[in-house]
Amino acid sequence: MAKASKFDAADYLKSPQAIADYLSEAFETGDETFIAEALGTVARAKGMTGIASETGLSREGLYRSLSSDGHPELATAMKVLDAFDMQLVVKPKEKSVA
Repeated sequence: MAKASKFDAADYLKSPQAIADYLSEAFETGDETFIAEALGTVARAKGMTGIASETGLSREGLYRSLSSDGHPELATAMKVLDAFDMQLVVKPKEKSVA
């Protein structure tokens, strides 16, 4: 019997569009824990060592900040997004029709 491997979204984040879609969905949840984890997942997909080098932050600090227990500061999140070649965009919420 074959063993199922654990799903890791990082394995599927190969293109800038996939990364943008993944992060947009995370930010739309408004869930700070999920957003931090999503940033960490993308950092792992792109290579945490390279992201640490580009941001000037320690690899260990990034792993800590970008986890479900982490609470990255806005400055950290912005540096990480910049290292991903991504930008944060704000738009009005879509109101649900009752």
